[in-house]
Amino acid sequence: MLMKAEPVALALESLRPVEGAAIVLTDPAGDRFEQRTAEDLAQRPEVVFLCGHYEGVDARVESLCTHFLSIGDFVLTGGELPSLVMADAVVRLLPGVLGSDESLRADSFAEGILSAPNYTRPETWRGMSVPEVLRSGDHARVAAYQKEAGLARTRERRPDLLRPG
Repeated sequence: MLMKAEPVALALESLRPVEGAAIVLTDPAGDRFEQRTAEDLAQRPEVVFLCGHYEGVDARVESLCTHFLSIGDFVLTGGELPSLVMADAVVRLLPGVLGSDESLRADSFAEGILSAPNYTRPETWRGMSVPEVLRSGDHARVAAYQKEAGLARTRERRPDLLRPG
């Protein structure tokens, strides 16, 4: 099943996107959606997601799109879920959404690596303790620990992020 070009084109045209708007076609053959893509889209005046279903949309509709994006190397029945994932990643970057710009700077991928592990109370749970440095109150030591712990976590879980290119 393939979505016909004319109804899709009429739907997109009825939106009258503003200059600089992103028209995103969710497509498993598209570029991989990453944090830097979310940052680019968050700067756009509008973002419109075009979601194919089953086999997608007539290829001629691609001429109306500015971006072709995939959330990974797998296929879903439609582009609705990928568009929700991308929209969430974009919206959280908009001013005022999180309530604190510091939250954005501490996130995984904000500096190209994973964030450090997080802990809550109690101080000791099932024999595992919160690292002493995090309980120290020494902000400089905590920041250094978090950077090193983030790098260690990245080396262990996502070494591909540390490779150039």
